[in-house]
Amino acid sequence: MVTADTFTTRRAPPPDQHEAWRQWFRPMFDITPRTAIAEGFAAENAVWKLGNLVVSRVAAPAVRVTRASTHIRRDPVDHWVLSYCQHGETVIRTADRTLQVHAGVPYLWSLGEPHECDRTATNRIQLFLSRDAFRDLAPLLDIACGSVLDTPLGRLLGDFMVALERQLPHLEVGDVPRLTAAVRALVAACLAPSAERVANAANQIDFGRLERVRRAVRKHLRSPELGPPLLCRAVGMSRSNLYRLMEEAGGVSRYIQRQRLLEARTTLCDPANTRSIADLADDLCFADSSTFGRAFRKAFGYSPSEARSAAAAGLTPPVLLPEGAPSNTTHFRSLLRGF
Repeated sequence: MVTADTFTTRRAPPPDQHEAWRQWFRPMFDITPRTAIAEGFAAENAVWKLGNLVVSRVAAPAVRVTRASTHIRRDPVDHWVLSYCQHGETVIRTADRTLQVHAGVPYLWSLGEPHECDRTATNRIQLFLSRDAFRDLAPLLDIACGSVLDTPLGRLLGDFMVALERQLPHLEVGDVPRLTAAVRALVAACLAPSAERVANAANQIDFGRLERVRRAVRKHLRSPELGPPLLCRAVGMSRSNLYRLMEEAGGVSRYIQRQRLLEARTTLCDPANTRSIADLADDLCFADSSTFGRAFRKAFGYSPSEARSAAAAGLTPPVLLPEGAPSNTTHFRSLLRGF
């Protein structure tokens, strides 16, 4: 399995957390907090080094990040960077332009260009593309560098990045070369769409569309109107394309029911939640508690009441996020070397 190198300031005493974060990114960047740090600076950076591709997830408070000419001379990494903020706002200033980026839209920049960046508290995903590995796309990437990719394909690229990051803990080492090829195809289709490039990136585009459908289902999970018509409107897709997209998940209705059952199981496994099973079934749009109970047992092999009883007895294990394999990595820059 592919594992992440994860750096977190949460293990440091609150007064030392910002300095730990600043040291993690030296000498590539200077990082200055934009808010008072008396209460600490809780931040985390998970990095997956995947052959010719680096994927990074960052959650951090508001900061100003500077990469000046002196940084570039000391550490001349010049990768292109695709960034996608799930939450937060970003303003990037270079010598000749200012770029304002809202959450939900990817943008392209370069480590080889001096810049200053102001960010609110953000949760973002980044793809680092080395010039050696992606030299065939260099003309497209250089032309688009310093731009917001606010197009239909650009937004699908952002959805793809979110879905990709969520699947990385399950990725096998043998899948890495195919992943790099998939990213290359989608980036090319996004930056310079043509019939051939879009066709070559069809699977990656569908992966991004699936992420959009997933978010729409989560948003409307408790709505009786949730179904193909609502999803088609929410994600801007025809019914035939939606059905094709959801074939591998067993169809639209089966996927929606599965998500509702997973939500029900999460609720029932919470000992603090005392809502009746009948209320829960109604809240998640099942016809009645009997229908809900049969579907729940078929999906998980036990009844809703058995799930609740087990949780009350402390038999449901806590959900823990994996911390990844131990790492000797001491600086973010070392993870961008040699690829």
